Amino acid sequence: MSTSTQLHPPVQEHKSRNTVGLIALITAIVGAVFAVIPGAVIIGWILLPIAFVLSIISLFMKDQKRGQGIAALIISIVGTVIGFIVFFAVVATSVDEAFSEDVEIQSPADGATEADTESDEDASTDSEEHDAPSGEEGTRDNPLALGTTVESGDWEVTVNGVDLDATDAIMSENSFNEQPADGNVYVMADVTTTYIGSDPEGETPYISIEYVSSGGNSFASHDAMVVTPNDFDSFETLYEGASTSGNIAMEVPQEDLEAGTLRVSPGLFGDAVFYAVQ
Repeated sequence: MSTSTQLHPPVQEHKSRNTVGLIALITAIVGAVFAVIPGAVIIGWILLPIAFVLSIISLFMKDQKRGQGIAALIISIVGTVIGFIVFFAVVATSVDEAFSEDVEIQSPADGATEADTESDEDASTDSEEHDAPSGEEGTRDNPLALGTTVESGDWEVTVNGVDLDATDAIMSENSFNEQPADGNVYVMADVTTTYIGSDPEGETPYISIEYVSSGGNSFASHDAMVVTPNDFDSFETLYEGASTSGNIAMEVPQEDLEAGTLRVSPGLFGDAVFYAVQ
């Protein structure tokens, strides 16, 4: 008795193309592209969730390929994260621009006569080739001269002068003023601010001043809690056209004092400009 054995090759299952996965992949790619374009982020946010849902559906479809669905799922998630980053970057930039006020430099300084201006221009022309500073005017590399007026929003600000050795004057002004730390001195900036806005309720002046050393360290005026001679009154309400002047003190290192600059922010949202200290 003989038996015969007939061998049959295993039957291979052929999975069909996953159309839903393909649509999800295309949608995810398009959505990710729009998500990195600041002006089209919203379109990306519409397409990416659709791609995400379609990719999930494609993964549960029986006997259909899953590669495109997996790729669509990954791209939709990564694209969404990138979209959020781009969105918050755009919002931060917009907020900064909305609250930032450009500073206009008035030249020549108020009060300068025509003869003074011509004299200064002649002197500047003579020394231009040798002393021309680098950088935009009002920067740390090219600070403004004392007496220059800057305008920002509703305010005009002028740094009239700087006393680089005001320690004795400040200590004599009020017995509660503390001596500066060893190696430090008090510096006073004589500042005038004018309200050029039109609010009938008036405004109180806000000026932020920092001394920036030659090494790049900054020393803010609010760190020196002292009473100065002719102290600047930041609580006075000013109406259109009104001005107020006074001294603002900073405690700074005495070493290389003349090589520093003043960083001045006119108004609450005004961009900062730099002044020479002498």
